[in-house]
Amino acid sequence: MGRRSVPDPVLIVATREPSVPDLRTAAPHDVEAGAALVADHGLVADRLPAHVALIMDGNGRWANQRGQRRQAGHEAGEQALFDTVTGADHLGLSHLTVYAFSTENWRRPPEEVRFLLGFNETLLTSRADELHDQNVRVRFIGGRGRPVPKRLVRHIERTEDLTGTNTGLRLTIAFNYGAQAEIAAAADAAARDVAAGRLDRVDEQALADRLHDPTMPPVDLLVRTSGEQRISNFLLWQAAYAELVFTPTMWPDFDRHHLAEAIAAYQGRDRRFGGAVDHVTA
Repeated sequence: MGRRSVPDPVLIVATREPSVPDLRTAAPHDVEAGAALVADHGLVADRLPAHVALIMDGNGRWANQRGQRRQAGHEAGEQALFDTVTGADHLGLSHLTVYAFSTENWRRPPEEVRFLLGFNETLLTSRADELHDQNVRVRFIGGRGRPVPKRLVRHIERTEDLTGTNTGLRLTIAFNYGAQAEIAAAADAAARDVAAGRLDRVDEQALADRLHDPTMPPVDLLVRTSGEQRISNFLLWQAAYAELVFTPTMWPDFDRHHLAEAIAAYQGRDRRFGGAVDHVTA
């Protein structure tokens, strides 16, 4: 049996010439640009998903196919993320959650992990103000204890504080995140609350209230790039009824138009949430 790959973390550094307007000069929720995306891809404007989740995979393979080291793929993923964030904002999506660094990614070679942690710090120092100017609210989910560097945690907290009152797109970055650990921690917290007399019983709502972000709505659409077809321990609870779209596009080549294509596929689905009706005609 072949080894199952862990999705490439996508942490960001500004290295490539931007192909889209700088976020600092983009108007929040650019209605005209959003209308163009809707028209170009045949979307139904009043049936857009409220919450899209992205597994940003394929950085290393993208780089290796070009004779470059894996780090070059991580660098190239920077523009893909911010073009996608801008597209989500222009479309008027309310929530976008991205898988930046999983708990399994610590198994990467130490040199690559150090490189990626440096990328994350660069994201928070060079892009936080741009996201703030775009009225994006940034939230992180995942563990913040060791081995996450304390300096990085301070940058995370600063970014959350800076953007905390913004009213536009809610961008959640899953860093040092694993869904199984999230659910286990929620179950443990619920059990301790029962033992302390603060909770009568453990049910679905009790667990949902103890996840990393209890205010996060269910995922409507989950997209994974690079052709892999699994969800790799990402938002297992929140994505229980998500529509899944797997695209062969490597993450560094992904942009707002690929996002719109995934939304078009989502709009072509019949979401029944366990219900069913006959479609037989007489």
